[in-house]
Amino acid sequence: MSDPGRVLVLGAGPTGLGAAYRLSELGHSEVQLCEARAEPGGLAASVVDAAGFTWDLGGHVQFSHYAYYDAVLDRALGDGWLHHARRAGVWLDGALVPYPLQHNLHRLAPAARELALAGLEHARAAPPTTPPESFLDWVLAHFGPGLAELFFVPYNEKVWGYPLSTLGCGWVGERVALPDLAALRRQLTASDTAEGPPALADWGPNRTFRFPARGGTGAIWRGVAELLPPGLLRLGARATRLELAARQVVLASGECLAFDNLVSTLPLDRLAALCDEPPAELAAALPRLRHSSVHVVGVGLRGGRPAALDGIGWMYFPAAASPYYRVTVFSNYSPAHVPPGDGHWSLMAEVCESRWRHVEPRGLAARVAEALRRDGLIAPEGEVVSLWHRREEHGYPTPFLGRDAAVDPALAALERRGVYSRGRFGAWKYEVSNQDHSFMQGVELAERLLGRSFATGEPTLHEPGRVNGGAYLVDPARLASAASSAGSGRA
Repeated sequence: MSDPGRVLVLGAGPTGLGAAYRLSELGHSEVQLCEARAEPGGLAASVVDAAGFTWDLGGHVQFSHYAYYDAVLDRALGDGWLHHARRAGVWLDGALVPYPLQHNLHRLAPAARELALAGLEHARAAPPTTPPESFLDWVLAHFGPGLAELFFVPYNEKVWGYPLSTLGCGWVGERVALPDLAALRRQLTASDTAEGPPALADWGPNRTFRFPARGGTGAIWRGVAELLPPGLLRLGARATRLELAARQVVLASGECLAFDNLVSTLPLDRLAALCDEPPAELAAALPRLRHSSVHVVGVGLRGGRPAALDGIGWMYFPAAASPYYRVTVFSNYSPAHVPPGDGHWSLMAEVCESRWRHVEPRGLAARVAEALRRDGLIAPEGEVVSLWHRREEHGYPTPFLGRDAAVDPALAALERRGVYSRGRFGAWKYEVSNQDHSFMQGVELAERLLGRSFATGEPTLHEPGRVNGGAYLVDPARLASAASSAGSGRA
C-alpha cells in the first residue's frame, strides 16, 4: 500500500468518520480527526431538548447502496435497530395521498386526476426533441403540465428554495419515480370496480428502512466514532485557518496541525474562507455556488394525535399556505423519541430558506405549530409541551445549472495542493449526499490515499449513476476487513 503520511480530517460527520474509520481499519496510524462541535455527526447529529424530546437535524432514514456501509453500521449499533416499511404521502387539499403521488392518481379528486392524466398523455404524445437542460424542463417532459402544477413545481420550489429553471437535472437518477402511463390507465379503470385499483410496483430505495431504537440518527455516528482508536477524534477542535503552502491547519486554540494530506468535509465556501491563498479555481467557483438553509422545528405534544397519522413516517406539503415542505411523525420512528408518560408524541417540520426564499426566524416555531393545527395534523385537544427550533446554514447543496463546470476545477485545484474536499457540501453533489454516500466518499478516498482504490478511483464521487443503480451494493472484496472486525464486537 501507499503511505499517505500525516492525514488530517476536518469534520466528524459521516464523510470524515468514513475516512478516519477506513484509514485506521487498514492500519494507517497517522490520522487525526478534528470536529468543531462537541459531538460527532455533523448534519446527521441529534438533539434532546429540555423537555426530553429527541430531534434530528432534518428528516433522515437509513437505507443503503453499499454492503460495506451496512456492515459498519451493524458493528456500530449491533441489535439496536428498528425496521420500518415506508408509509409516506403528499398533503393535498386536506387529504394524504400515498407517495409517490404519480403512482396514486386514483386517490386524487376527479378534477385533479383528469388534469394529471391529461398532462401525462400530453408529455407522451409530444416528447422533447432535445434532452432537458433544467429540472423544470425535465419535469414537463416526463409529467406534463398537470402534475407539474399540482405537485412538482410548487413542492420542489419549496424544498430547493430556487426556481426550477435554474436547477440542472443530472442529479435526478433514482430520486423521482417515473410513471407508467399504461399501468396508470389500468389502475384508474379498475378503481371503480369492486376489486379496487391494482397496486403499482413499490418504488424507491427507501421503501424499507431502519432507524436507531434510541438516540435518533445521531446514535449511529456516536457509535461509529466509538469504533475509532482512542485519541484519533478530537471534539471542540475548530479550524480557523488553512495554510496551503505550509500544509498546516490552525485551530481556534492557536495549535497548528501539520499534514501531508488533508481531507476536508467543510462546505466549499467555508473551506475557501479558511484558506490563506484560495486557489483561483476555487475563488472563481464561489460566486456561482448555490445552497439552501433548513429550519428544523420540533413540536412535542401530549394527546391530540389524529388516527390518520398512525404508522405514517413523513409527509410532503406543496401548498404555499403550509410553511414547511416536509413533516415527519418522528415519534413513529421510535417510542424513545419522546419522554416517558402517556400520550406523548412528536412532529418534526422542515422549512427551507435561501437567497430567493426569505424566512423570518422570529416566532417561526409558533407559526409552524399553528400551521400544523390548521392542516389538521394536531387535533384541537392536542397540547404542545415543547417547541424546538434549529437553523442549519448549509441544508441542501443546490444542483444549479453549470454546477460541475464550476465545482470540478475547484476540487482538482485543491487536490494538487494535497487537499481533498468531500462530502455533502465538500463535493457539492446532491445526488451522492445521503448518509451512506457521504460515508463512502470518505471510505473510497481513504482507499485511494492508501493506493488500493477501485478502478475508477472514487466511484461514489465519479460514478453516481452506477452507485445509485446498485453496482456496489454487493462488494465482497470491500467487506473483508469490516466483517473480520465485526466479530470482535465494538472497539
